[in-house]
Amino acid sequence: MNDTLPYAITTEHVSTYDRDGAILLKGLFNPEWIALLDEGLSRSRAEPTNRGHTWDRDEAQREMYYDTFAWRGVPEYRRFIEESPCAELAGQLMGADRVNFFFEAVFCRSPGNQFRTPWHQDEPYWSVDGFQTCTVWIPLVPVAAPSALAVVPGSHRWEKRFLQADFGQFNPDGHDKVPHSDFSMLEDTVPMPDIDGEAETYRPTSFDMVPGDVLVFNGRTIHGGSGQLAGDRKLRVFTAKWCGDDVRVSFKDWGMDPDYSKEMIAAGLKPGDALGTDLYPELWHRPTA
Repeated sequence: MNDTLPYAITTEHVSTYDRDGAILLKGLFNPEWIALLDEGLSRSRAEPTNRGHTWDRDEAQREMYYDTFAWRGVPEYRRFIEESPCAELAGQLMGADRVNFFFEAVFCRSPGNQFRTPWHQDEPYWSVDGFQTCTVWIPLVPVAAPSALAVVPGSHRWEKRFLQADFGQFNPDGHDKVPHSDFSMLEDTVPMPDIDGEAETYRPTSFDMVPGDVLVFNGRTIHGGSGQLAGDRKLRVFTAKWCGDDVRVSFKDWGMDPDYSKEMIAAGLKPGDALGTDLYPELWHRPTA
């Protein structure tokens, strides 16, 4: 397995990420890393955490399943997070001097599932504030652009917090550990634009991807899933979330999803602190000249 990037992250890559808040990189992880993550996802799906739950289930029993923060108990995830070049990738694109791992999340869709992930930003849901946050979105099976995650280029620079979905409502099994968020209580929140209805203006963008490709996007970039899976196509995705230099702990009154405040407090972290401790390990730093 490669523990270094297979090709250099160029100034053009960094400029694209900075401008668009997202970038597609082809062939970044070799088949061994993808196989390891797929093995870990199978283990995680068979032994879910107490945060794992189904977001959607239709009459045909086609599901959209989610789980998170399992990496300490899933050796395949832990090896990828600690040993793969994923942290370096995040640091190079964000322009960070150091990178802390935040959490992972996995998404599994049954063949033919049509659940549409609502348009949203990530960072307003998280228990941190900062511009240098990103997600590395890694499909473990081939995915066509209409079924892949879509991003709104440049939306990370809009400097607005949008009225977003309460993901806790997507819970057909009534899982009692699902966190809720209520953005309506925020005075500075504005309605989410009609991205689908004004697609020519907002240019939602998705890509055909195969295992080994990655989509990296800023935590403030608006994104969502089309949910249009063909009847013979499933979707298995591993995502890794990373934080850079300016990120600080922040507990949000409107709710956090996932809510890690209890774990943070137990680890000695408080609002305003930089990430650290074994909970959010620093896994990359920029080499000194």
